[in-house]
Amino acid sequence: MGGKNKQRTKGNLRPSSSGQAAELLAKERGTVPGFIGFGTSQSDLGYVPAVQGAEEIDSLVDADFRMVLRKLSKRDVTTKLKAMQEFGTMCKERETEVVKGVLPYWPRIYCKISLDHDRRVREATQQSFEQLILKVKKHLAPYLKSIMGYWLIAQCDTYSPAASAAREAFEKAFPSSKQPEALAFCKDEILNVLQDHLLKETPDTLSDPQTVPEEEREAKYFRILTSSLLALKKLLSVLPKKEMLSLEEKLMSLLSQNKFWKYGKHNIPQVRSAFFELASAFCRYLPELVKAEAARVCPAVLLSIDDSDAVVCPALWEAVLYVIATIEDCWNHVNAKKGVLPKLWTVLREGGRGLATVIYPNLLPFISKVPPGIAEPKLEYFRTFFSSIIQGLSSERAVASPLESSAIITAFMECLRFAVLQKIGEEDQRQIHQMLINEQLIPLTDAVLKEPRLQNGPLFYQMAETLSSWEAKAEVSSGDGSDEVFQKLLLNFWDHLLKMCVLHVDRLDADEKSLFAISGMLEILQNPKSATKLNNRKSLKIRFTDEGESERSTENGKLTEVKNNDSEIQADLQHSSLLRKEPLENLVCSLAELSIVYVNVQKSEQHLKFLAALLKSFSSNRVFQVLLEQGNDSNSVQAESQNEIRTHYGSPSVQFLYMNLVTWLKEDWRKDTHFLVDILYSVLNCCNSNNERKIILDDLTKMDLKWIIFLQIIQKACSSMTTLSLVSAWLKGDTLGERLVMLADDLCHLGLKPVAATSESSSSERWTLLSLVLSQHIKNESLIGEAFVERIIDKLQAALSKAKDLSEAGNTEPSVSFICDVASSFFSSVKGCLLMPSSEDLLLTIFQLCAQRQDATHLTDLLVCKLKNTWMSGVNSLVRQLPGVQKQSTFLHKSALWVKNQIQSSSLDVKSLQVLISEVSDLLSKLTEAGEQAGYLVGAYVEHVTPNKTEWGKLQESLSTEWMHKPLLEGRLSVNCEPLGSCVKLCGTTKLPGHLCTSALLSKMVLLVLESGMVHGNDAERKKIDNIIAELLYSLQWIEELENPPYLLLEYLHMLEEMHITFEKFSTLSNTTGLQQTIFDRSEEHGRLWSLTMAKVIRAENAVSCEMKQLFKSTEGFLPLTEGRLHTLQCLSPFLIEEEKRELVFHCVAKLMTCTQTELSSTNGAFGCLSILNSCLNDKSIDCDHLLPGILKIIISWKSDNEDSFLFSCNLKETSAQLLGFNIEIIRYLPLLLKYSTAPLVDSEWDFIMCSMLAWLETTSENHSLYHVPLVQIFACVTCDLASALSAYFEAAAPETTENLPANLISEWKEFFSEGIHNLLLPLLVKVTGETKNAAEGSFQNSVLTSLGEALTYISKDQLLNHKLPAKFVAGQKTNLPDKLQTLLNTLSPLLLFRARPVQISVYHMLYKLMPELPKFDDEDLKSYGDEEEELALSPPAALMSVLTTQELLLENILECIPVGEFAVIQPLSDEFCLVLGYLLTWKLTLAFFKAASSQLRVLYSQYLRRSKSLNKLLYHLFRLMPENPVFSGPTSEVPNKDTKTFFTEELHLDVKGTGVLESQIPHLACSVYHITLKDLPAMVRLWWNSCEKRVFNVVDKFTSKYVSSVLSSQEISSVQTSTQLFNGMTVKARSAAREVIATYSVDDIFIELIIQLPSNYPLGSITVESGKRVGVAVQQWRNWMLQLSTYLTHQNGSIMEGLSLWKNNVDKRFEGVEDCMICFSVIHGSNYSLPKKACRTCKKKFHSACLYKWFTSSNKSTCPLCRETFF
Repeated sequence: MGGKNKQRTKGNLRPSSSGQAAELLAKERGTVPGFIGFGTSQSDLGYVPAVQGAEEIDSLVDADFRMVLRKLSKRDVTTKLKAMQEFGTMCKERETEVVKGVLPYWPRIYCKISLDHDRRVREATQQSFEQLILKVKKHLAPYLKSIMGYWLIAQCDTYSPAASAAREAFEKAFPSSKQPEALAFCKDEILNVLQDHLLKETPDTLSDPQTVPEEEREAKYFRILTSSLLALKKLLSVLPKKEMLSLEEKLMSLLSQNKFWKYGKHNIPQVRSAFFELASAFCRYLPELVKAEAARVCPAVLLSIDDSDAVVCPALWEAVLYVIATIEDCWNHVNAKKGVLPKLWTVLREGGRGLATVIYPNLLPFISKVPPGIAEPKLEYFRTFFSSIIQGLSSERAVASPLESSAIITAFMECLRFAVLQKIGEEDQRQIHQMLINEQLIPLTDAVLKEPRLQNGPLFYQMAETLSSWEAKAEVSSGDGSDEVFQKLLLNFWDHLLKMCVLHVDRLDADEKSLFAISGMLEILQNPKSATKLNNRKSLKIRFTDEGESERSTENGKLTEVKNNDSEIQADLQHSSLLRKEPLENLVCSLAELSIVYVNVQKSEQHLKFLAALLKSFSSNRVFQVLLEQGNDSNSVQAESQNEIRTHYGSPSVQFLYMNLVTWLKEDWRKDTHFLVDILYSVLNCCNSNNERKIILDDLTKMDLKWIIFLQIIQKACSSMTTLSLVSAWLKGDTLGERLVMLADDLCHLGLKPVAATSESSSSERWTLLSLVLSQHIKNESLIGEAFVERIIDKLQAALSKAKDLSEAGNTEPSVSFICDVASSFFSSVKGCLLMPSSEDLLLTIFQLCAQRQDATHLTDLLVCKLKNTWMSGVNSLVRQLPGVQKQSTFLHKSALWVKNQIQSSSLDVKSLQVLISEVSDLLSKLTEAGEQAGYLVGAYVEHVTPNKTEWGKLQESLSTEWMHKPLLEGRLSVNCEPLGSCVKLCGTTKLPGHLCTSALLSKMVLLVLESGMVHGNDAERKKIDNIIAELLYSLQWIEELENPPYLLLEYLHMLEEMHITFEKFSTLSNTTGLQQTIFDRSEEHGRLWSLTMAKVIRAENAVSCEMKQLFKSTEGFLPLTEGRLHTLQCLSPFLIEEEKRELVFHCVAKLMTCTQTELSSTNGAFGCLSILNSCLNDKSIDCDHLLPGILKIIISWKSDNEDSFLFSCNLKETSAQLLGFNIEIIRYLPLLLKYSTAPLVDSEWDFIMCSMLAWLETTSENHSLYHVPLVQIFACVTCDLASALSAYFEAAAPETTENLPANLISEWKEFFSEGIHNLLLPLLVKVTGETKNAAEGSFQNSVLTSLGEALTYISKDQLLNHKLPAKFVAGQKTNLPDKLQTLLNTLSPLLLFRARPVQISVYHMLYKLMPELPKFDDEDLKSYGDEEEELALSPPAALMSVLTTQELLLENILECIPVGEFAVIQPLSDEFCLVLGYLLTWKLTLAFFKAASSQLRVLYSQYLRRSKSLNKLLYHLFRLMPENPVFSGPTSEVPNKDTKTFFTEELHLDVKGTGVLESQIPHLACSVYHITLKDLPAMVRLWWNSCEKRVFNVVDKFTSKYVSSVLSSQEISSVQTSTQLFNGMTVKARSAAREVIATYSVDDIFIELIIQLPSNYPLGSITVESGKRVGVAVQQWRNWMLQLSTYLTHQNGSIMEGLSLWKNNVDKRFEGVEDCMICFSVIHGSNYSLPKKACRTCKKKFHSACLYKWFTSSNKSTCPLCRETFF
């Protein structure tokens, strides 16, 4: 190969060493023949043969083929396999001429590779050969002789895929008719190859011993040996007879070789098997040759008769039979008595050693060929033979395998019949017969009866067949007296059989299985028909017939042949029945007699069962008579009653029933009663008439028997028509019917009683009985009378309707379950059952149970599922059974009405509604499967459920009018009357309003109908569908308009989503034009919520139809304005284009100009027009600004004409809703005027606006007690909004705007109007909040508070300080603030706790303006605190702190269970939300106050916060309130850049109106507070952080570094860069990229540079101070100063600039001559910024008082730190 490790090149043309050797060979020897004869050594032929030199060969063969042929000579299996597959593909694909070029080299390769060790290679070889044959066809002929031998061996390959591939190739080459010819053509060559393999070859000559392992060599040799033997057999079987003769000589030489005969004893089973197959072939095709070699053949085959290998056995027995049949004198060549038969007996005694199915069928042919001489003495010979078989049958292996035991028994019976027919002397024959019956057949039967595994075998059938043949012979008289012989034989058999059976039965402990087997045997013997049936199924086997017997007349028949002729069987049965009936009946009577004794005396159960089995087959009066006689001997009382029965009933069977069977049936302890029912049927069989049977069964029905007995009677009746005919009269009778109705009644009551039911099993049997009589139909008739069926169904229905009302779940469950089973089976199996009224009622009741929540029905999931399946199957049947469209099903009608009642009753919650919808959907789905009438059924059902117009109206009215609040407040709708309808508060409701349920259910139904495509283009149908969907949208709009919909409604919305009941779904299924028109019509008629619904649909569809625009296209369409039209136009306005809006505005202005005084507040007058105008302006400016001042002039004219219509400074108690509505619209108009009007207003107009505003505010302020009235509340809101709009207008007025304003307007605003607003509103806020503190914070109060709060945020600091609130002080409150300011704080601070967000935000804004003003009042305290020893603390404003304390307590309860670092989600606008909001706002105020204080004051405040631990609590809470990922999702203020926006980078806008996203408000506020705390109190946060436990420490560090540090660092650096603070002698610069601040300090000739580096987790980490340049400063001093700066920056709660300022003061003081404190080595104290003032009297050194205090407390001494003298 050229070395293993060298690189192999594909297509390498350079010959390897073996190629060179071939070339040399050609050169040396000249021309080498193409094929070398196959001698013993073939191991060197692995290369392409060298014909006339290698070069010439190479040129003859195609290059690709050359490569493949080379690969085939390699040793590697994979290479050979791939090459062979490649060769096959090439043969298939290349041209014929190219492939023909390969033929000269193919035989050599094929002969070698077809014997390859690897089976895959062999298979591939044959497949490739087939491709070659198909390509070259007849051109293969010249090479046939060299191939054929190996080809034949390949066809007999032990690996069957390879063998079949070879056979396929052979069939492709030669058609079947030509195959013998082809083999004959090559026969000599084939025989040569085979002889070589059989006689010459060895493992070492077939494979190279040097390269192939021994195991592999041997395996190959044995395989080739086996294949060669089989190939020879195939050759013999295919060759024509005339060709055989020419081979005889060669075959003789083969047979004369001892080596050949040794293969019979070879240790490899496959070789032995092949050898015996070949021996059979020799016997078959060359009998003369075999006879000549008889001396070798007979011992080789017959003496191997005990070979028990599974592979060898079939071939061996075939050979045995061929040998004894072919060679007449075969027994002369072997010692039969010593050599052959003992071996056979051994095999038989061992049960065939697991090969019984192979060996035993050959026994009969074998013994039939054993010559008389060998079989002498016959008696002993047969005794040994049959005893061996019986012994073999008892072996465990034979017993365990049904096939094996069947084979043994069958062979036994065949051989027995053969032995009985042997012709021998009379005495011998009698002895043999006796021996066969007494010692063989009866013991075998006994053994089979005792062994349960053998009882189902073929023995009894075989016995019946054998008896039939014997009886046939016994009946026919013949001259030789054989009929007498067989009569004796039969007599002997019955006699012994009886004795044996009696032995089995006559025992108290009789084995039940044996008894059962006896009854089975007797049944088969009585009716051999079944025996022949079994026999017919068996395959035919070889049978030898005795020549003598075969000459007999046909009457006696060839008994050993299988009878296939039916008429013959019938004749046989008639013959045999005469001889068999009597002995069989005698036997049965004897056994029955024995059994009844055991039953009566010993109460033996197994004997009773045996008796039942006997009576089942032998129900004759004679047997019953025997039983009666035997049962006579009982006491006199019974005897009398028995006599009565005897006289009354003539038939013994009936007497037996009343005297014995009834007693047994009544025994309660008896569990199994099946066999008693069998006895009953035996009795009924013996009765003469159906009438008699009915009387008997009616009697039994009246007796108190267990129900299971009746169940079994009816089940048995249903099992066959014969049994049914016996009891049909009874089944239809009244006695049973009435009893079953009573049973149904009992069962239903039993389950529904609160007391515990009787045992489960007994009730289940009774339910089964009911189910059976209801569901079982035979020939389309019910088992029992129709009337009774109906009555039973009625009972079930009544029971179920009670189960609905009972709450004891445990008791109802089994009953409901059983009723379910009965009903289900009844519905599904009984045709036309649902046309009965009672069954429709039952179906309705089951449907109702399913369509209610399980909480209501108390049924388990499993039970509900069962009930559902039941009603579904019922509806299925119903749909199929409805006769036509004319008859409406009562079930469908009643169920629809029930559903309608359910949904309109407002008694459902979401879960109940969901259950109901899903059940109705299922029902509709079933109805859609109804074929032609589906459309009608579904339509009618929907129609029945749908409410009529009046009912819809009531349902709409029942919806609470709370919804109106939001649209009225937002100005989307305007009303000038009090809203009518239900004012129910929704907060506490647990049941859904009827309208929601109805619209949801009907919409689901409609969507199902649309999905199933059953809606045709019918306008009326479309209209109904549109109405239903419109109602659904109305419901959804109602929920949407509620300000805080309760959880119930949110759940309802979620359910609609889940069940796909949505407008989107409808619009995908249907055109929505009709729906839009429907909603528009309703909007125009009713307005209000319908108008809002219309707006929603328009938004969804994004189109306004032409019909809608007709409303304002002409004056006629526009007028008269009704509430419906007004609301429709208000809701349409946002969707109109500018041109259309202008048109609408013109109509309104025209109408306004012509309004009379009486029309001002009417819908069709000024109120309506102003409302539409406001709606048009509200959206965005339209190009009609010039009209706006004109409208104002019209309003002013109204005021001058009729001031009473304007509600200035008046009491609203008596005011009409119309006037309120009118004023609201005017007030709404004014801010819009300010916003959109471009023309300047004149003095008088401004006066009107300002004065009106104040007058309306006075009205608002005076009527705060009426805010619960919706319109008053809206009046209050719009008035405050007007005040806000004016405040905003003047606050934001640009200089160019102010120029156009009247001269004194702004000063008047500031001095009078603004003051007036806040003097009214601030007390109003206090009043309103004071009154509603304990009231429910509903939307009523919130809306006023929102507008009020919004207006108050514009209050100026001066106006706050000059407030007119009543004085409010708290006892014991420490304060330095003036009374007025303290009152303000005491009044407003508690409102931070108020449970309304608008109040909290507006109070925060007001207090925020005050915070910078407060610290200055504590400055006085600072001076008085001067030099006290202990660390001082000062509280921030007490009012704020007391609020904070309250909030902390409450918050602790809410958040304590949440770990620090985990985000707590706060539900918007909940109580918790308000509490957390107030807490964070309070801290924001505190921090603002802190920032406004001076450095010295901050120290005192921070000391207070540290002592109260408030800051620590805040920080812990913040890490529960800040999200883990604080990404900002709202609109950002700055120009967008790449950085992610977080709550720390974006500013928080706290608007009173809360336009932002409420969900993110608390997290954003928490982040904002954390940001400010870090910025203004860094030292305190650092102190807290360092004291945290490890987990919290890491959470804080990670979060701060990631989100806050970068923001704070950049702010700190930029504040340094933008700082305007100037230091004398010090300059400060900042480097933002490096996060550094550089301070340069110079004085005289001293120069110092300090670099302040901010850490990555600033401000938590320490700020590092590094030295830059320094000139003229000692190292020690320098270090001190650096340490001081580091201390200041770390411990002061301020910015870097403040720290530097402090440090500079310190250094300045040093240079001014102030000495350092010798404790802290600093002039200015690090935290309270004081100078050293406390001097020692001895050494005169000065110290900071705080330092001394710390020194004294830590050292526990009062001595001077320097001179150690006592410090005075």
